[in-house]
Amino acid sequence: MLTKNPELYTVSKSESLEDFYNRLKINRPEMVIPSLNMVNDMGHFNVFKRSTHCTLTPSPYNRRDFYKISLIIGSGILHYPDKSIEVNGRALLFTNPNIPYAWEGTSDKQAGYFCLFTDNFIHNRNESLRESLLYRINDNPIIEINDEQEDCLNALFCKMMQEMDGEYVHKYDLLRNYVQLIAHEALKILPSENISKPSNAAVRLTSLFIELLERQFPIGSTDHTLELKTAHDFAGRLSVHVNHLNHAVKEVTGKTTSEHISKRVATEAIALLKHTEWNIAQIAYCLGFEYPANFNIFFKRQMQCTPKFFRK
Repeated sequence: MLTKNPELYTVSKSESLEDFYNRLKINRPEMVIPSLNMVNDMGHFNVFKRSTHCTLTPSPYNRRDFYKISLIIGSGILHYPDKSIEVNGRALLFTNPNIPYAWEGTSDKQAGYFCLFTDNFIHNRNESLRESLLYRINDNPIIEINDEQEDCLNALFCKMMQEMDGEYVHKYDLLRNYVQLIAHEALKILPSENISKPSNAAVRLTSLFIELLERQFPIGSTDHTLELKTAHDFAGRLSVHVNHLNHAVKEVTGKTTSEHISKRVATEAIALLKHTEWNIAQIAYCLGFEYPANFNIFFKRQMQCTPKFFRK
């Protein structure tokens, strides 16, 4: 562990995907920035070679609006709010949107790969329990690896690079699976005592909650309204105290019951706005909002725009 570099510790706003690509383009002006029009709907994924994008200039110290997994071949320092961690040689690095950080390369060789993806990309198929893999690594963001582990991880990143250049119709489903494989490899490397293990009871209760949540969707007609809208509603249906449900869901997934409900309702709102001609008041009613104004506030909080603007 190293002393903090105070020059790095000025936190700006979160770095968006657009900010990230514009920053890459400074050193590689020939790079084509991918379309980000569908990020709010489908999510975003990309993968790169570190040698073509990493420099010895420290990255901005701030939060990112995306997850990032890096196979680092080289040396550098990861700066966090309360500490700095030195990497010598090779490691697997996980960063997430919750914690600000900066990477400072200290060796000329900066090889390996990194992939980045948004929260809704990894949960695009509503398999919410998947997130437990990434949250279980949160306390161990830097994982040292050996030769054999480097070869294995290198092969997975190479596969991702190949798929990104390919035309396979289900390639993004496959890329999600590669992200999960990398997370599993990381958990295999970690000593067992470092891995949080939610109890079987918590996993079962969380699975029942997710199943109940998903069973309410999709909404097929304007006569269909949500029956279970709050954490208390779900706890009542599952015959448990709401605090017990919240604790189990947070332990397994890292997010609260209400966050899961809000995220799923927002996903359905997007689908209804895009694929139906129902007016906004009808959509609001189907999603459990008594007044369209409350739906507008909810949607803007989730998507940073109004339903009317999104539909346009």
